[in-house]
Amino acid sequence: MTSEALAAMRAAAAAAHPHEACGILLGEGGRITALRETRNVHPSPASHFEIDPQALIDAHRAARAGGAEVLGYFHSHPSGPAAPSATDRASASGDGRVWAISGAGDITFWRDGEAGFAALSFCLAGG
Repeated sequence: MTSEALAAMRAAAAAAHPHEACGILLGEGGRITALRETRNVHPSPASHFEIDPQALIDAHRAARAGGAEVLGYFHSHPSGPAAPSATDRASASGDGRVWAISGAGDITFWRDGEAGFAALSFCLAGG
């Protein structure tokens, strides 16, 4: 994880407040190097998120063309903890991607696996 990507997540969460921020985690080899902030297109953005589908399509196309890999997703909980909510658990696909969740002044990372979310540790590295 780069400090720039972590700072981008903090900034996105602050800018979107009181709504949920969301975005796409980009990188390579399991290392998150960037956040691509996206529009939250959910009809209830104060309590839910939905990444703009076109932004997700564009990120996957860019990855296939040699760009950064889509490693996962980011969203914020403006008035909740930095942990998967019941809504997050219900909407997760079990695809093995990383979910970064900002809430209560913290950012935590989770692997969305077949058995549900598993907490991940992370370390900061230079750009």
